[in-house]
Amino acid sequence: MKWLTRLFSKLPHSIIRYLGRPFGFLWFDLFRFRRSIVLNNLKRAFPDWSHSQRVRVGRRSVYHMTENFFEFFMFPNINSEWIKNHVQFEGEEELKAAYQLDKGVLLLSLHLGNGDLMANVIASLKYPVFIITKFFKSKWLNDFWFSVRGAQGVKYIEPHGEKAPFAILKALKTKAVVAFVLDQHMGRPFGVRNTFFGHPVGTAYGLALFYLKTKAPVVLIYNFIDQQGKYHIVSRRIEGLEVFLQNTESDREQTLVRLTQLFTDRIEEVVRQYPEQWMWVHRRWKWKGP
Repeated sequence: MKWLTRLFSKLPHSIIRYLGRPFGFLWFDLFRFRRSIVLNNLKRAFPDWSHSQRVRVGRRSVYHMTENFFEFFMFPNINSEWIKNHVQFEGEEELKAAYQLDKGVLLLSLHLGNGDLMANVIASLKYPVFIITKFFKSKWLNDFWFSVRGAQGVKYIEPHGEKAPFAILKALKTKAVVAFVLDQHMGRPFGVRNTFFGHPVGTAYGLALFYLKTKAPVVLIYNFIDQQGKYHIVSRRIEGLEVFLQNTESDREQTLVRLTQLFTDRIEEVVRQYPEQWMWVHRRWKWKGP
């Protein structure tokens, strides 16, 4: 493992990403793994696009995922010099202002760009970062994966476990930033029905629940890579959430639904802006029932 990180510390960033392209070709163009899911998702989201346009964006999305994988081994080497050369942080002042409120920060994010790279950059800037994410069943694989994935000090909370709510509240009380990634399917009992690109989906309501409980500021954060290979991290405070606190005692469930829809709408806006860097291989539209 260490020899890989040492090797990747000597390679240019462009070469590291280039290593993933053959695997993207194998995935999307040769073996066509989940290709139909990618194209059907794109057709659902962008019905006015031509088939060739959907293929082009779907291919780039898969290639982007395989390119991201090789960046995993360079996380231990992220430092201030690397950030200066490869990252532009847009709106850091909004994240900093929210952080300085001393309530902790709730981050709304999605699978766009390279989220793990973004988390490690933010952690290296001395923000205590927690991400809510699934764990592996294998302890060995779990220890290996998360030791590298969180090389700059990122910590992880397993969702839906008995200790998860307490871990999230504890992190917020220590003034940490806690990331909720809300662009994947979540059915009942942890998800609520809302719409994404005009179609029904199930989305986890955890971010809405913890906002109502803690009133911690919510910041939308995402990243994308430009044509020159530079990463842009974008953070924007979500304003006006206080209106959702009205009548929560009598209609708390609907408040959770409305908040979750607002968060989903923000995610949709970002995906529409950078569709080629979002994870179209996921079965997002799986909601069953009314």
